[in-house]
Formats: sequence, C-alpha cells, structure tokens
Amino acid sequence: MKQDIDAFLDYLRTEKSCSQNTIAAYRNDLNQLATHVDGERSKGTITSNDDLLKSYLISLRGKGYSSATAARKVASAKSFFRFLVEVGKLKENPLRNLIPPQVKRHVPKFLSQGEYRRLLGQATRLSSLEAKRDVVMLELLYATGLRVSELVSLNVKDIDLEQSCVHCVHGSSKRRIPFDYRTRELLSIFLENDRLDLLYDEKQDALFLNRRGGRLTRQGFWQITKNYASRAGLDGQITPQTLRHSFAAHKIQSGSDLHSVQQALGHVYASSTRIYKRPASSLR
Repeated sequence: MKQDIDAFLDYLRTEKSCSQNTIAAYRNDLNQLATHVDGERSKGTITSNDDLLKSYLISLRGKGYSSATAARKVASAKSFFRFLVEVGKLKENPLRNLIPPQVKRHVPKFLSQGEYRRLLGQATRLSSLEAKRDVVMLELLYATGLRVSELVSLNVKDIDLEQSCVHCVHGSSKRRIPFDYRTRELLSIFLENDRLDLLYDEKQDALFLNRRGGRLTRQGFWQITKNYASRAGLDGQITPQTLRHSFAAHKIQSGSDLHSVQQALGHVYASSTRIYKRPASSLR
C-alpha cells in the first residue's frame, strides 16, 4: 500500500500541482489508513476490503476525532482509491458507498461591501501615520484574504509591485497572491513615504511597523480592527478574520473559480473553501 500512496502523492505533486502543505496532509491521513489496514490484516479477523474500511471509520470515531476531521480523513481515502481505479490498480472504489460523518458547517460571517467601506472610512478620515498604515493593511487584507498572522509577518521584500502580488509563507507552504491596481498604488505610496516615517532602524525589514518602529503584532492589529469597527457602528465581533471571510465570499459571489480562491486562502481542502458558496451570511 505504501508504494500506491507514494504514487498518489507524486500524482498530486506533478499533475495537480498541490502545495506541500496539502500533500503533507494527504500523506498523514493515508499513512494512518495504511497502518490500520496492516494491523487488521495481521489479526486475520477481517478479510474483505469493505469490512476493513468500515473498521477504519469506526476506529476514527473511537480515537475521539471530531466529525470534521473524520470526514476529511474519509475524503482523503476516497480520493486515493479513486486514483487507484483511474490507473487500473482497482476495478472499483471500495469507499464508493461509505457515508462519511455528517459535518455541520456554519457559513462564516462577513462584511457586505458597504460595511467594508464604512470600516475603511474610519481609517481614511484620519491623517496620522498609524491611520495611513492601517488603511494599507485593511486594503491588503481585503484584497488578498491573508491570515492576520501572515499579514503582520510580511517583510518589504514580500511585496512585488512589478507583478502586483504578495509572496506569502505559511508553515511549509508558499503561495503567490495577486492584488489589484488600487492596492498596488496604496502599497507603492506607503513604501515610498509613510513606512519610512515610521522607520527608526534601517535594518528593520518588517512591512508594517508600530509607532516605535518595530513589527506590528497580531494582537495590535486585532485591536486596531476592533476599534475601527466600534467607531463604524458595526458588530463588535468583527476581527481581521472577518475581512479574510469577506474576501473569500465576495470572490466566490463575483464568479471567481473555487480553486483560485482556495489557492489564495491557502486552504488544504476544497471543502474549506466551498462553504463560501452557500447562502450569504453578512453582518447586516
């Protein structure tokens, strides 16, 4: 089974161009499946593939996995066996009739475009260096769907104005996320002027700086977003994550394909992105 798993992972890497993060997740799930199958076969109590795989599902429940995690592991196994059918190693997918655990997914709340403009307006009406920085951060987050941890971790070199994109590293995965002309112009002005006015140490490579010239923290930007939301009269539960959700929902609503949005968000599984195709759940 190990050779088949290696072949499948190579297929994901070369034919599907999956990220290293995605491949690592599949490897973990499928190695767990292989370990279970080898263990059951060594006992000699279960012989048919159907019974083996049903016992695997039962074992996932017994290990205390959430329904979402168990469903993901079943989905990984289904994709693996579908591949084996396509390459002629199996005649049919042994998981074709297996019903995965039911997962209740709630559509994340997101800002309408009008609500986003109200939020952004709280920063644009101010003239301080910090407010000008905040406008760029809010616009970049809304334009790319970055995680807040990714946003505050950006360095100047990660912004490619010539190609209008940001290079982002998250764990072992790397991705290139494009942004629009407006965001490019805001970043260009920020890099040439406002960031330099916040800079105390020329060796500092962080893109977004606090008033002391150091890297702005995740907690700092979280509080900044909460303050602007409060001033705008918006729901008190708005966080930087809300802007990430807003990016995804608006991209899907405007007709962007699921795969491109998944890649931008850095989701390992399409199911995590597909949730944004469900009926809107804005904060209004």
